[in-house]
Amino acid sequence: MEAGPSRRLTSVEARIDAAAHRVLDLLPQRGLAGALIEFTVFGLKQAWACLFGALLLALIVASHHFWSENAILARYDFLFLAALAVQLGMLAARLETLSEAKVILIFHVVGTVMEVFKTAAGSWVYPEESIFRIGAVPLFSGFMYAAVGSYIARISRIFDMRYTHYPPLWTTVLLSAAIYINFFSHHFTVDVRYGLFAATAVIYLRTTVHYRVFRFHHRMPLLLGFLLVALFIWFAENIATWSRAWIYPSQSHGWAPVSIGKLGAWYLLMIISFVLVTLVHRPRKPAEAPLAMRLEPEAEAPASAA
Repeated sequence: MEAGPSRRLTSVEARIDAAAHRVLDLLPQRGLAGALIEFTVFGLKQAWACLFGALLLALIVASHHFWSENAILARYDFLFLAALAVQLGMLAARLETLSEAKVILIFHVVGTVMEVFKTAAGSWVYPEESIFRIGAVPLFSGFMYAAVGSYIARISRIFDMRYTHYPPLWTTVLLSAAIYINFFSHHFTVDVRYGLFAATAVIYLRTTVHYRVFRFHHRMPLLLGFLLVALFIWFAENIATWSRAWIYPSQSHGWAPVSIGKLGAWYLLMIISFVLVTLVHRPRKPAEAPLAMRLEPEAEAPASAA
């Protein structure tokens, strides 16, 4: 994870980080072995950032296979209570920070409001009964949106993300507000999502995200990062609909892959989540790292491990 005074790890992550360094610092730094170590650590940190979402998806898949229709507790109610328990457990075990929990709560509310509207409009349905619900929307659904917020908040911290040419914050807030409004308004007026795609490209075109995996800093265009995360969510959505957590009209007579067109919707929705995270973890420039970290030889200084 992070090294030096800029560390923003939870106490549990700090212990994992120290244990990992005791092993990884002994391994080669250069060549193919060094690259494989960097790649492996990247995967492990991504998995750690996905912890909440992965647990929720595992519960959805497991309950689809093993939940009895005659159970006293409905499957959706179990998923709601289990997701709530996981969230509280992560906070109690200090696997998640309070600031991340705030983002999750906000995105939970944002997602649930949209779910209530979209199900009423017939965009998708939840085919099973439940007690914990608002209208046709079981309350566990909000945690699926919260999982996206949790992931983005955690990678921002775990990878110590910094940005060059980041746009003014007010422009990103206006963009996310316009995206959210269009999710509702396109049912009644013109769908302006292509204009929103263009606006996203213009606002973030020059923005580069800098992140540290283990020994080295890396960077990529932020727009590419948005696309990769949206693609990952689209794959997860296919698993969730296969498990009948919810279904689209095209899946009413049997499961079929989610339309690739939904990738664009997740791309836009993910930007809303990203902007919400930046309201808690304000975007920082690479030069804003503490002096002790800036003077550290990049090739020799261990930074991240788990």
